[in-house]
Amino acid sequence: MARIDVTVRGGGIFGLACAWEMCRRGAKIRLIEREKLGAGASGGLVGALAPHVPELWNPKKAFQFESLVMAEKFWADVAATSGEDPGYLRSGRLQPILDDAALERARARGTEAETLWQGKARWSVVRSETFGDWAPHSPTGWLIHDTLSARLHPRNAAKALAAGISALGGEIVFGDGDDEGAVRWATGHWGLADLSADLGKTVGVPIKGQAALLQLDRPHAPQYLADSVHAIPHMDGTVAIGSTTEREFTEPDTTDSQIDAVVERARAACPALATAPVIGTWAGLRPRARSRAPMLGYWPKRPGHFVANGGFKIGFGMAPKVSQVVADLILDGRDAIPHGLRVEDNL
Repeated sequence: MARIDVTVRGGGIFGLACAWEMCRRGAKIRLIEREKLGAGASGGLVGALAPHVPELWNPKKAFQFESLVMAEKFWADVAATSGEDPGYLRSGRLQPILDDAALERARARGTEAETLWQGKARWSVVRSETFGDWAPHSPTGWLIHDTLSARLHPRNAAKALAAGISALGGEIVFGDGDDEGAVRWATGHWGLADLSADLGKTVGVPIKGQAALLQLDRPHAPQYLADSVHAIPHMDGTVAIGSTTEREFTEPDTTDSQIDAVVERARAACPALATAPVIGTWAGLRPRARSRAPMLGYWPKRPGHFVANGGFKIGFGMAPKVSQVVADLILDGRDAIPHGLRVEDNL
């Protein structure tokens, strides 16, 4: 049997994306997932890949920007190798502008984006009627329209990555398996608990989210964020709505009346969704690192072990760049992880 260079533990987005990138570079990879692909937060419905606002620039925002720009080629390569469609589309995002002060800020951010986004995407202020019945309600009649935001279908993306890993000779094991070579831990909220116990300090916690799937065929429409609710049109004639942010919960994987309220807010915000039926729901736990940023790097005092965790609400958008810097670190010994995204930033 061929020697394994890296064992990746965890079949969520960070585990799959990093395994894919290392396979692509020629490494022999074994990915071990104890339950199923996307068993945690990566098995959800939403799939929003959206940027932070273009102002007060910092390493986290720059890292995310690079990742979102990389995403189109990243997912095209995955699709070409796997023969599976991850549902990626850089379709943009709409946000309502609530008052004159917000309108002024939005225009100022548009000017900032011209420099910070390097001409690779726009942050524009547009009239809401431009988008017809898909425009979220805006008291001012104006919307923010950015062209950096994208979407993908989380479950299809996981399936495509797994197929791509297999096509490149990677090994995927369900249940348990042996660690060989370097070991990279991407086990979501379970991994945060293990790391916290090992270090004797809480480095992250699980946050419950609930989402819903509505039947409406708008596959090329931009996503929108209105009244703290995301609406994400997918290519299969559905629109995903989410998500709650629950720090206290008793049932980690069941939905309740909180998702009903989210759906109602989404319908109230957008005329096109007013009568769209709910055809599915999801609930699960997302790994939130103490820093609120992805947590990458060496597992302290455990030589040969590495961490990629804490994606929380931005894991899919961060995955292309995360996979790059993790592969650089493990395969080449080159540490390009920026300040704020390191394991020690959570200690």
